Amino acid sequence: MLLKHLKTNFHSELKGEYPPEEINSFFNLLMENYLKISRLDLALDPEKEISPAEVKNFDKALQQLLHQKPIQYIIGETEFFGLPFKVNPHVLIPRPETEELVQWVMEDLQKNEFKDLTILDIGTGSGCIAVSLAKNFPQARVSAMDISEEALNCAKLNAERNGVKINFIQQDVLKLDKLAEMFDVIISNPPYVRELEKPEMSRNVLEHEPSMALYVKDEDPLIFYKKITKLAEAGLKKNGNLYFEINQYLAEETKGMVTNNNLKPELRKDIFGNYRMLRAWANK
Repeated sequence: MLLKHLKTNFHSELKGEYPPEEINSFFNLLMENYLKISRLDLALDPEKEISPAEVKNFDKALQQLLHQKPIQYIIGETEFFGLPFKVNPHVLIPRPETEELVQWVMEDLQKNEFKDLTILDIGTGSGCIAVSLAKNFPQARVSAMDISEEALNCAKLNAERNGVKINFIQQDVLKLDKLAEMFDVIISNPPYVRELEKPEMSRNVLEHEPSMALYVKDEDPLIFYKKITKLAEAGLKKNGNLYFEINQYLAEETKGMVTNNNLKPELRKDIFGNYRMLRAWANK
């Protein structure tokens, strides 16, 4: 099959399931991963012959896309903060708003000189937060915690892939009484989507991303925030900061909870104008 025909068939099969620009993006990603050729190569050589084995790979990916499987899981990787990350169905796919949270932390750290910078990422998943901070602050001692062994295995691969050293900890944070040491930065993107919000979620998230990393019960949606804030109250060094990615619908509730735990909070909006981030420090 010719490359141009492969592209035409791909678009035809997915028409109506996804917007045309997204289908084009899918095809380009698969082309780069499966064929090792770029969009420029496609433009220069649309008559390129594609082998039956290569066509089979595209057909398999096509069926997965028709079942709403995220393209990042299909190709097994994504990019976060300009770095490559392996991803699989045991970890969330990193989001742009999480990059904004990391950017906030980096801006704050660049303003201050910490002699022995220590960072803890709670609920690390793919390790995207911990790895990005370790890469940009090589002098820091970075720890990353998760309840899931499979998630930690993925995060370890990403640390190795990006050439950073991280102390990984398998731990259910809800069962933790206190942190093993004190930190300058504690950061977390914990589960925060309420069950009642599921109808707003797209199929690719509902059916494929790990529910344990996403959802909380409607009656106690801040369960992870409460626990982590308690740990941070005692576990932050002087001038240390706690950072959260938060549920935009529970911004004021999260801010109030943090205030009640003797920390002073600040909310920040994402690029879409929603309150999606919170920073807190000791209210002394």
